[in-house]
Amino acid sequence: MRLSARMQKRQWHILPADPIAGQLVEELKIPPILAQVLVNRQIKTPDQAKSFLNPKLNDLIEPDQMPGMSAAVGRIEKAVKDKQKITIYGDYDVDGITAVSILLGLFRLLGAEVDYYIPHRVDEGYGLNIEAIDQIARAGTKLLITVDCGISAFDSAIVAQEKGIDLVITDHHRPSPDGKLPYAVAIVHPNLDKNYPAQFSSGATVAFKLAWAVVNRIKGASPTPPHLKEYLINATVFAAMGTIADVVDLRDENRIIGSFGLRAISESSLPGIEALINVAGVKSKTIDSFHIGFCLAPVLNAAGRMGHARLAVELLTSDNSLKAIRIAEYLKEQNKQRQQLEKKIFKHACSMMTDRGFDHPDRKTIVLASDQWHTGVIGIVASRLVDKFYKPTILLNIANGKSQGSGRSIEGFDVLAAVTACRKHLNSFGGHAMAAGLTIDADKIDAFCEDFENYAAANWNEEEFVSRLEIDAVCSLADLSVPTVRLLSTLGPFGSGNPSPVFVAKGVRLNASPRRVGVSGTHLQLAVTDKTASVRCIGFGMAHLEKKLLENEFFNIAFEPQIDTFYGGPAVQLVLNDIQFE
Repeated sequence: MRLSARMQKRQWHILPADPIAGQLVEELKIPPILAQVLVNRQIKTPDQAKSFLNPKLNDLIEPDQMPGMSAAVGRIEKAVKDKQKITIYGDYDVDGITAVSILLGLFRLLGAEVDYYIPHRVDEGYGLNIEAIDQIARAGTKLLITVDCGISAFDSAIVAQEKGIDLVITDHHRPSPDGKLPYAVAIVHPNLDKNYPAQFSSGATVAFKLAWAVVNRIKGASPTPPHLKEYLINATVFAAMGTIADVVDLRDENRIIGSFGLRAISESSLPGIEALINVAGVKSKTIDSFHIGFCLAPVLNAAGRMGHARLAVELLTSDNSLKAIRIAEYLKEQNKQRQQLEKKIFKHACSMMTDRGFDHPDRKTIVLASDQWHTGVIGIVASRLVDKFYKPTILLNIANGKSQGSGRSIEGFDVLAAVTACRKHLNSFGGHAMAAGLTIDADKIDAFCEDFENYAAANWNEEEFVSRLEIDAVCSLADLSVPTVRLLSTLGPFGSGNPSPVFVAKGVRLNASPRRVGVSGTHLQLAVTDKTASVRCIGFGMAHLEKKLLENEFFNIAFEPQIDTFYGGPAVQLVLNDIQFE
């Protein structure tokens, strides 16, 4: 994970060496630092390690085990057979876009009468809304299937029933704490049975499981028809993209889907995927979770942030290469506009923080609002502010006396619980521990801001809420050979629950003068040695440390190793997370 330097000094937490790692080294003949990382991920037996290092689709949980699946498949089967119109209703982020694309592709293959609906981020906001249901009903829909939303759509579910629409909800967001569920003919959700083994599926994975279950119902005891088998392989690409982009826990089943989907995307012949990869400037044979999260996903998200997410679905489901290229180029341009807007809002927000004193060390939270901010971008800016100041952050836009907000949190602070505690000020809200959305009348923002800060102050744990950097092991630079670093990459896909391995080398020194690089000269390129080996490093956003590096003979580095081929043959390069001076 490539991070800029935080304002707050990061605490290094170096995980202790475990003797079990030595047993894995002996039995599996693997490098010690690879064994230590496996143990840090709670992989402590040879069989677990072999399974982790070689994920197989055969280890996926059968789809009929997911709660609500049988009823959902039965209703879909009837709709396809009776030629009833089906509408898929999804969210406007990558998880929702890919989930819609999965089901849309299947229903088209089955010859069903199918349409889809994604709400406009700014005009309609998140979730299943009543106005959309009215429009969907007038278009003749008899079966409405939600993906990546719907578990809290109580009023909308009643309206759908009143209009003669059967509702199937597929979602992964947290259900109501009181156990209440919307009215629907079926609700497919991993959390409805606490014994279901995969509680943290993405919306795209839930949609993938539904599609898989429908295929199983169709084929019965016969082998899967070739066209449906090819479809399911392509669907793993979408499920992996949704899983990685939505930052769900990348262990167990999610790791299998992510791993297989990343392999499949490199070999995909889908016109939309090929066009997306090309405009993002990614080499298709080297796609990993970083490329999904920071190269491909932003282009898809640009559709919903700057315009309408329907374009992203059109891209992913297109069978026309020329059309796919045109859409991808347009979305690339929208993403550039999004980046420019994001920088402008970030600069404005930082200025507002200073003016209001929110950058003071005693201040626990950040809540800022403006009528100059674009709703589609404020969530990203909130994340950047959290990264810079390490405080729970909510940014709100204001328009016509109303306001929509996006919140992001720090590890250990449940932002949804905090927002819930301030619900008397809000019109609506939702989310999870690390991110939340809300709507509020503009004249109530100041009162909400005060209560949100008071809640944080009353529930603050100074020792827990610090910027911590988890370190897998201390190593020498000689431990990081090209074969070893390649083996470490097989631990991916990396993300939540399965972070990229981070190591520390102590007492290193400069092997050459550092050099500022990048368009704005904000990054730092350097070479270091610890007497065992020398290696090149890149520190993103670390140009401000150039003078300090020159002033200190020895220092410690925390880093993620990677293979670099920029200078020809493969060589190890260290991506610096942090530098500590002795």
